[in-house]
Amino acid sequence: MTDARLSPRLRHRLGALVTGPGWRRILLLRRTAALSLALLALVLASVPSAEGSGVPLVVAAVDLTAGATVVAGDLAVREWPADLVPTGAVRDTAVAQGRVVIGNVRAGEPITDVRLVGAGPTPAAGPDGAAVPVRLADAGVAALLVPGSRVDVVTLGPGADGLVLAADATVLAVLREDPRSRGRLVMVAMPRATATRVAAASLTDQVAVTLRSPD
Repeated sequence: MTDARLSPRLRHRLGALVTGPGWRRILLLRRTAALSLALLALVLASVPSAEGSGVPLVVAAVDLTAGATVVAGDLAVREWPADLVPTGAVRDTAVAQGRVVIGNVRAGEPITDVRLVGAGPTPAAGPDGAAVPVRLADAGVAALLVPGSRVDVVTLGPGADGLVLAADATVLAVLREDPRSRGRLVMVAMPRATATRVAAASLTDQVAVTLRSPD
């Protein structure tokens, strides 16, 4: 008959480890932990990967400032959780390229349709165009403006005469009135050199617009 000590059963081994010296208990804990980790890795490996289950969205690759014209390098496509896709999210970079951003956009933020206006630099602005935010104190004038309206941006010149800061500029957007601010903000496209002059004047002077008659 074979000696039980030469072929001990599993329960005898476990009992010896538990009741035996401390190093045996440590060995048991280590082996149990290793087995648990191996089983966990096996379970995780069998779970289908979540990659590719998102929705491709266009996001800002860099920080964008209000009035910036979007170029290809400003955009990236990222996978976004389907249940977190914002309404009006842009899914094709071609839709956003050449358009103007309303409001600042942080890098990584999804681009939505309401954050974009215009179809890129207008003929009046030329390829080196820019968009300038102009705050109008007269809400009645702002109510007459729509995207595409052609205006002259004016301010009070010497001797109470009107001084034209930008001629034949194009309205890109009329933003909603903010109760915390005086007047409505209008985004206007014009050549970059002219935009600099208008932006500087609006810091110290009251700026208004006059509507041009259609051609």
